[in-house]
Amino acid sequence: MSTIQRFHDEIARLLRRIATEEQEAITRAATLLADVVARDHLIYVFGTGAHSYIGAEEMFYRSGGLAAVYPILDPGVSLAFGARRSTAVERLVGYAPRVLAGFPLTSQDALVIVNAYGINAVTIDAALWAREHRVSTIAVTSPAFSRATPADHPARPPSHQNLCDLVDYVIDTKMPLRDAALSLDGVEAMVGPTSTILNAFALQSLVTATVEVLLARGVTPPVWTSSNVPGGEAANRGLIERYGPRVPWL
Repeated sequence: MSTIQRFHDEIARLLRRIATEEQEAITRAATLLADVVARDHLIYVFGTGAHSYIGAEEMFYRSGGLAAVYPILDPGVSLAFGARRSTAVERLVGYAPRVLAGFPLTSQDALVIVNAYGINAVTIDAALWAREHRVSTIAVTSPAFSRATPADHPARPPSHQNLCDLVDYVIDTKMPLRDAALSLDGVEAMVGPTSTILNAFALQSLVTATVEVLLARGVTPPVWTSSNVPGGEAANRGLIERYGPRVPWL
C-alpha cells in the first residue's frame, strides 16, 4: 500500500470517528450557536496558536459558512511573523486576556476556541477569560492529547489545566497523540500531520449542524455564497450590510 493510501485511510478513519462519536456533542454545540445567531449576536472564533490559528480563518467569510462569525486573527500567535515567535507567544501567561479585551464579546455571544493540543497558556487563559465574562465556550481540541501530556511540559502554563476541562462544550477531534499519523522506515519522526484536517472537519460539521438547527426553527441562516460564482456577490450583499459594521475584518 502506498504512503498516500495509508495516509488517506488514517484520515478517513479519524473523520468517521468524529462524524459518529461526536455527533451528539456537535449537535449540542450547534444548538448554542443557533441561539446566538437567532438573537442576532456573533460567533467569535479564536485559534490559539500556530496552525490552530487557521481555525478562525476556516470559519470566516467562507462559501457555505455562517456570516455571523467574528474571527480573532491575532498576529501574535500567527506563523506569519515567525514560527518560534508564535510558539513563544502562545506560551505567554496573561496574553490572551489582553487580546480578548479588545473585542466586543458579550454574554450573548459565543467563543469557539480552536486548539488541537489544548494545553498552551493562550488557550487556557482564553477559556478562563470567557468563563469570567460569562461567555459560552466551545472547544475544538483533542482531550486525549491534553490529558496524556505531562503536567511539567514546557508548553503548559503553571496551572497545568486542559482546555477540554474549562469550556461548556467540547468537540473531540480524535487527533493522534503525536498529531502525525504515519511511521516510515528511515525517519525517526512521524509524518502526515492530521490536526488541521480534523479541526476543519469538526468546525464545518459544527457549521452545517448549526444551519440545520436554524432551519428547523424557521430561521433563515446567514450563509455566504462564493463571490467567485455567478450571482455570488449579489447574494452576499445583504450579509455584508448586516454584519460589515460589526465585523471589521469584512
